[in-house]
Amino acid sequence: MTFPPEPALTDFLLDHKLAEPGEAARWTLMAGGVSSDLWRVDLPGRSLCVKRALARLRVAADWWAPVSRNACEWAWMRFAAGHLPDSVPELLAHDAKAGVFAMAYLPPERYPVWKAQLLDGEVCVDTAAAVGDVLGALHAAGAGDGGLAEEFATDDNFHILRIEPYLLATAAAHPGLRDVLRHLADRTAATRLALVHGDVSPKNILVGAAGPVLLDAECAWYGDPAFDLAFCVNHLLLKTLVLPGRRAELLRSGQALAEAYFRRSGWEPRPALEGRAASLLPALMLARVDGKSPVEYLTDERQRVFVRTVASALLRTPGRTIGDVLDAWQEALSGHAVETWTAADRRT
Repeated sequence: MTFPPEPALTDFLLDHKLAEPGEAARWTLMAGGVSSDLWRVDLPGRSLCVKRALARLRVAADWWAPVSRNACEWAWMRFAAGHLPDSVPELLAHDAKAGVFAMAYLPPERYPVWKAQLLDGEVCVDTAAAVGDVLGALHAAGAGDGGLAEEFATDDNFHILRIEPYLLATAAAHPGLRDVLRHLADRTAATRLALVHGDVSPKNILVGAAGPVLLDAECAWYGDPAFDLAFCVNHLLLKTLVLPGRRAELLRSGQALAEAYFRRSGWEPRPALEGRAASLLPALMLARVDGKSPVEYLTDERQRVFVRTVASALLRTPGRTIGDVLDAWQEALSGHAVETWTAADRRT
């Protein structure tokens, strides 16, 4: 969608010397996120992206969040750029009061979205391992840092964007699992060990020549790094239901991501970190079916019933490792003719 922007956005470019007065600018609203507007801005000889947070998120449920998270995202991206410059787009300008920032535009032909690759059946285990390595390196860089803990004391924001819509909303939908889900919510909220991205999903990861590029850190919070790990592995598991022909590669990708991540996780013993991630994984599976932000590609009710069945069993008897969860998921898949649930794999 292309249209003239409101004057405040044009002023933002001019105020930060990103455009010259009278210079022609083409603004294109890009498809994607539920929580922000993102524009591609084409100027003579160059392009950039402008992002502005929304007060009300674009989901069916009534879900509001403070637009100050735009500043939180900018701060996380500055942190990431300081440690792994290739892991985020180049940052150009920020207006905290307006809730707007600008960054480099990364063309999709050179930086494809990982989610799009996966759903097209292009499942590369090395890409998953690279994501795990970057995530582990960033967590390690922020672990035990009191200054970051103070800067990213964004507990209220994380509660609104993650704890309530994922864990507590799912607890309300499943009274029989309410106590275990509330326990996971309380434990996650109380764990403060490293700087967390909060939305490490394939839709927010670009596959660049120099490695993965992470986007959309609006949920950034100094808290439990196990949340990021579980959040990302969860998406690889869910995609086995719509890509049965790539099931083995997706499961290997989940394991490779976790192993690469744990090679970086020197801030605490692996059993403690992995145990928290393994117990969060089924909660997040269930949340992507019955929470406030269900994944759009599980369109068959049999897929959703499968997720509910497996996730509920794992919540009642949690695995101690990521491998335990992957094995339980694979065993459950082998007992169901999931190939009949979707035609997606026939295209790959």
